[in-house]
Amino acid sequence: MGFTATGDLLLRSWDETTFSEEDGIKLTRSTIRYVFEGDVEGSGLKEYVMAYRSDESTTFVGLEHVVGRIGDRKGTFVLHHTGELDGEQATVEFTVVPGSGTGGLAGLTGKGGFVAKHSDSGNAAYRFDYDFE
Repeated sequence: MGFTATGDLLLRSWDETTFSEEDGIKLTRSTIRYVFEGDVEGSGLKEYVMAYRSDESTTFVGLEHVVGRIGDRKGTFVLHHTGELDGEQATVEFTVVPGSGTGGLAGLTGKGGFVAKHSDSGNAAYRFDYDFE
C-alpha cells in the first residue's frame, strides 16, 4: 500500500436487535454510526451481524458505507469488516470492497483496523493502509 491514514473513530449510535436466540447462541443485527476524524474525515454507517456465544465472546461481520474525504479526495467507499469481541474490547479488521469507491475515491484499495474498548465508550483509533488503482 502506498499511503497510511490514522485518526479517531467516534461512536455516534448503536442500535442492536436480536433475531435468533437458542442453545446459548444469540444472533443480532446492529446498525452503527461513526464519525471519522484525522486523515479520513467523514461519516460511516455500518451494519453488523453478530454471533454471541454463551461465554459472552462474539464474532461479527459487516459492511460500512463511508462518505467523506481522504486528503483532498472526496467521495464514498464501502468497507468489509470482520471482528471479535471478548467482552472488554472489539478487535476489527476491514478491507475496501473492490470497485466501491466513487467520486475522487474511485479506485480506492486498502485495509486497516481498530480496537474499540468498552472503557472508551466504543471510540477507537484507526489505521488504514490504502492506495489507488
